[in-house]
Amino acid sequence: MRLFVSVDLPDRLAAEVRAVQDRLADASGLDFTGPGQAHLTLKFLGEVDPDRTDEVVAALESAVEDAGVGPFEATFGGLGAFPDESYIRVVWLGVREDGGAERLARLADAIERETTALGFDARDHAFTPHVTLARMNHAGGKDLVQRVLDERDPDVGTTTVDEIRLTESDLTDEGPAYSTVERVALG
Repeated sequence: MRLFVSVDLPDRLAAEVRAVQDRLADASGLDFTGPGQAHLTLKFLGEVDPDRTDEVVAALESAVEDAGVGPFEATFGGLGAFPDESYIRVVWLGVREDGGAERLARLADAIERETTALGFDARDHAFTPHVTLARMNHAGGKDLVQRVLDERDPDVGTTTVDEIRLTESDLTDEGPAYSTVERVALG
């Protein structure tokens, strides 16, 4: 099973995510994420033996307790790029600093500690709470993407984060298909 830990955006924000992606629609080289699959990845685990699912869920429960984060509001807005705006591989939607970013970082750090203790690879970069909007396959549309990043600071909306999900990613010819393996409530 290919697994990751996520906070999923509610379906009601899919139209807003699509509206932001539409601003980038003319940029060649972008492969867009389906707005209905919009999520924030707290930790990518990779291939996991199904027999380890209970162990992973227990680690996530411990992480939630250690983080001390109960349900909270997260506000999604602002745009960015990884690794940076001069060399774009991913275009992302952020989380406002005053809109839950710090709590998401606490959750991600606690999940990181618990999962690396189980032997999963440590992340090799700082955690930035974000929702992937598109991946850039070639630089043909780079100028347009850079203009949109500079000009736009969209507000997509706010949602209550009251759980994290252990999510399975099944890679298909049409792109990844996500399904929830387990939910872990906050607080």
